[in-house]
Amino acid sequence: MKKRLTPQQFKAATKNLDVGAQTIEIAYGVLVEGEPQSKFVQKFSLSRGAVSQAVNRVWAAHEVCSVPEGYEVVTALLPARQAFIVKRWACEAAKKIRQEHEDIDSSS
Repeated sequence: MKKRLTPQQFKAATKNLDVGAQTIEIAYGVLVEGEPQSKFVQKFSLSRGAVSQAVNRVWAAHEVCSVPEGYEVVTALLPARQAFIVKRWACEAAKKIRQEHEDIDSSS
């Protein structure tokens, strides 16, 4: 699935993000306008990794600012069995969030 943002989501994600104008241009082009990353590799003579990093930095900011109320993003180092359980919880939470969004969309 391609990562895409609306202009409003992009603005919210980058509002307090400390990045340069080039990163903003790259990320906006890829995430909002749907341009291929290769366009910016050529335009700015950057490596594919550098362009990908610019896009991922904004995407990560979007993910943080779009966490629903009552939820929290966590990173943890766990034994395999506990990690398995946490991943299962994460899948259940994602399904619940998707269902809540679908319910909101269908009622509007």
